[in-house]
Amino acid sequence: MKVYQAINAVQKSLSVSGITKDRTASTGKSSYKFRGIDDVYNAIAPLLAEHGLCILPRMVSRTYTERTSASGNTLFCVSVEAEFDFVSSEDGSKHTVKTFGEAMDSGDKATNKAMSAAYKYAAFQSFAIPTEGDNDADATTHTLYNSKPAAPKVMPSNLTIGDAEFAELNRLLDETGSDKAAFCQYFGVNSVAAMPMNKYASAVSMLQKKVKK
Repeated sequence: MKVYQAINAVQKSLSVSGITKDRTASTGKSSYKFRGIDDVYNAIAPLLAEHGLCILPRMVSRTYTERTSASGNTLFCVSVEAEFDFVSSEDGSKHTVKTFGEAMDSGDKATNKAMSAAYKYAAFQSFAIPTEGDNDADATTHTLYNSKPAAPKVMPSNLTIGDAEFAELNRLLDETGSDKAAFCQYFGVNSVAAMPMNKYASAVSMLQKKVKK
């Protein structure tokens, strides 16, 4: 299968060039060097194109809790379970890598950061990119007031899927030749883009079973 040759080719290139830690983050009185998601994209994107390797993300699940920082602000803590299909453009062979991403944010970026973390470490581990020091979530750390996390909350029904989830649903719908109108009607939505996040896992599972058949 060509996918493993492509992965190895990217590994070989990165073993020479690597990804340097050019960014600095501060945590109180100390600081550390790190490599962010942009550094990973910039390093591997041309290699993926050169060796005909595609990385297609799929968010399997998402959970979040709310915690309080030392300053009294609310922090949204998100954890995502992600799968990445490494696909050879030459013969379509595929290998799937699963990782988890966790992040905290006081605004609406916790999910984005968690997905970036999942992708970054999928790349680090798959391509054997050396890493050391403090593993970051986009170079942001938080001092928490409460040591125990709040009970997990049910995902709001009005929270719709993002671009990555939308792309994955469309891919599966096209692959299975499904009627998108009937699919949307089944899940009670006007369009694929309007799919609630709390129904996304069920929708993906249903389509994946159809693919296997």
